[in-house]
Amino acid sequence: MQLKWSDVQEIAIELAERKPGVDPRYLNFVDLHRWVVELPDFSDEPNRGGEKVLEAIQTAWIEEAE
Repeated sequence: MQLKWSDVQEIAIELAERKPGVDPRYLNFVDLHRWVVELPDFSDEPNRGGEKVLEAIQTAWIEEAE
């Protein structure tokens, strides 16, 4: 499955699995952006990952971690 920025929940799940020691409440968006575009299944334009989508991914990751 190819991931796009719009796949917020799937990205959050993937990051939670790949970064188990990371507390998503304390992420900076620079690291989050890099981790998303480095996902093996990610295939969207890196420049489209703005603050709103990163915030949505962070929120979904926090919910996934709880």
